[in-house]
Amino acid sequence: MITLLDRLEVRSDPTDAEAGSSTIPALRLRATMAAARVSFTWMGTRKALSAGQRSQAAEAFGAEGQYLSAGKKLIDTSHAAFRSVTAIRGKVDAYWKGTSLPFPEPGVRLIRHDAVEAFAAQLADLRVELDDAVANLDRHYGELKAAARDRLGSLYDRDDYPETLVGLFGVEWGFPSVEPPEYLVQLAPGLYEAERARVAARFEEAVELAERAFTEEFAALVSHLTDRISGAGEDGQPKVFRDSAVANLGAFFERFRTLGVRSNDQLDALVSEAQRAVRGVSARDLREGDGLRREVASQLALVRTSLDAMLVDRPRRRIIRQSASPAGASR
Repeated sequence: MITLLDRLEVRSDPTDAEAGSSTIPALRLRATMAAARVSFTWMGTRKALSAGQRSQAAEAFGAEGQYLSAGKKLIDTSHAAFRSVTAIRGKVDAYWKGTSLPFPEPGVRLIRHDAVEAFAAQLADLRVELDDAVANLDRHYGELKAAARDRLGSLYDRDDYPETLVGLFGVEWGFPSVEPPEYLVQLAPGLYEAERARVAARFEEAVELAERAFTEEFAALVSHLTDRISGAGEDGQPKVFRDSAVANLGAFFERFRTLGVRSNDQLDALVSEAQRAVRGVSARDLREGDGLRREVASQLALVRTSLDAMLVDRPRRRIIRQSASPAGASR
């Protein structure tokens, strides 16, 4: 039985060399990546005004209520306890996107097979952290409602507020199949082939999305660091920059190493060139060494110029989405 990994090494038809070279990254994604979906349950903190309330508000402007859109804020989202809850959602989202690649299906991204177990374990830990933060928020719920009553005045409605906030915030994850179901092979072979073509096109698009995301992120990081270490500020002194300007570039190199789809030789070469420019260089080294700073800035400026050209001239793959008919034909 030939697997997707086998196809990376063997082409059945040598005349397909050009097509094969463009599809190998997509085949690699299909062979080494799993689809992951993350979803949130999140309490709404705003509510639209009722028709009567809109009419009352419209009177102050001499307007008609039906032409006015208005809402009210149920609780103070700037409260420290609420911000702790939303911060954990941010951590979940950052972790998910930092360990995965985009996929052209809403709510789905691709993660490496060997990272699935660690991914699930980390999200389980973050869910516990979220539950603890929600429990703490619930302890402040009484004061949040009292503050809302004072601020909303006659717009306050106790029916807008549940008894507890526990259970109204949550995170779930799963690993949906993005491959055509095998039972179609027997039930509708034509439809199965059409589904295979559609999935192949989606992975081709996933390669493009990943390449674009890496190129844009890399260009932004190189541009920022180059700007900060080049020339001088208005006071004639070297520009101030944070340690994160160097650390973020290092984190990108690691993520590119583990998640890069190797679909663009030019991008791979530029990443290697930038790595050589900053290898063994710390933020402190750049601050204290004028010569080193100029040398690194000069090398990164060349990378930046090439990246800018890539972003302007980058060809876009022609992705054909096929819609399957019962006979297996595409429209």
